[in-house]
Amino acid sequence: MNLDIPDDADDAEAAAIAAAVGAHVHDGYLAAAAAAAGGETETWTGDGKRWTFAGRIEGLQGRTDRVPETAPTDAWTASGRTDRF
Repeated sequence: MNLDIPDDADDAEAAAIAAAVGAHVHDGYLAAAAAAAGGETETWTGDGKRWTFAGRIEGLQGRTDRVPETAPTDAWTASGRTDRF
């Protein structure tokens, strides 16, 4: 991997950039390993997550919606799709 550091970055800034990119790449490896391990798939059922998320939509957007069971369970992804519910 090649990392382009700005020419005007001092040693501390270059080290911070390299550390941040390294941590990001490491997290990607961990996520890939977890996915390859075939862990359980997270679902909306069981602990009221759908109701909690629906309440969040109502509180923030002022509308009531049913969150479909097929909606993504990742809150960031699901929040970007609330217009489709």
